[in-house]
Amino acid sequence: MTATLSRSVPLTRAPRRRRPRSRAAAWAAVAVIGLFGLAPIYWLVVTAFTPDERAFTFPPSLVPAEITFEHFTRLAENEQLFGYLVNSVVVSVVTALLSVVVSAYMAYAFSKFRYRGRKSLMHLVLASQLFPQALLLVTLYAVFSATGLLGSYTALILSFTTFTLPLCVWMLKGIFDTVPSTLMEAAAIDGASRWRTLHRIALPLAAPGLVAAGLFAFVRAWNDFIFALTLTDPDRQTLPPGLVHTYLGEFQTAWPDLMAASFVVSLPVIAAFMFLQRYLVGGLTAGAVKG
Repeated sequence: MTATLSRSVPLTRAPRRRRPRSRAAAWAAVAVIGLFGLAPIYWLVVTAFTPDERAFTFPPSLVPAEITFEHFTRLAENEQLFGYLVNSVVVSVVTALLSVVVSAYMAYAFSKFRYRGRKSLMHLVLASQLFPQALLLVTLYAVFSATGLLGSYTALILSFTTFTLPLCVWMLKGIFDTVPSTLMEAAAIDGASRWRTLHRIALPLAAPGLVAAGLFAFVRAWNDFIFALTLTDPDRQTLPPGLVHTYLGEFQTAWPDLMAASFVVSLPVIAAFMFLQRYLVGGLTAGAVKG
């Protein structure tokens, strides 16, 4: 009897504890990766606060022996850089809004409607990401030149929106897939139109995804260099090409001033990520698992 009971009742093994060596190796890998990513940022900040005569000393000092704010003072006195900043804000904000609006409607149509050619259109949107963006620069230049848009804000906004739409559409489609169809059916029974269902039910539930898509489009437009340099006039260029024109010359490069300007330019993006971090994480993970 005892032998029968012992055979019928399976023995549960105690969970294995994680070895200290593997845990230490994991933390060491995280530290190395973090150091690799943060080292350039740290060096940028150190150079921004280092006086000009000490910026090129060898061997370089990891901790500045003397701190100065003269580079930031010169930056505040440069009115041309303020114009570049205004251009970046206008182009990035409009690009983010336009990308979110267009991608939301496209993603909702891909997610909730069934029609002929739906999968082909979805694959076509995804396949557009396979082409290098710089490869399309010549074509876009010719199109905008023929339509009279070359050198304007519109050329930059349309080109940036075109490049950000595919990822935004697929991101939002995954989020709309998690919205239960029963909510749409209940709204239709109550007499709500499809337009009202989209704006009153679907979009509020997809708010984290909309924020994530908008932030992605904003950063894409804020950091672009080659399109902002080629498709606009000098007075409408954004900060990346503006900084190059201001601080990089044929015979001399003002590295401390450039680092100070780069540090100030990165602050709006850092603030946006910190303020919208909760929505960003929720938007990126909402469509990972279908409900």
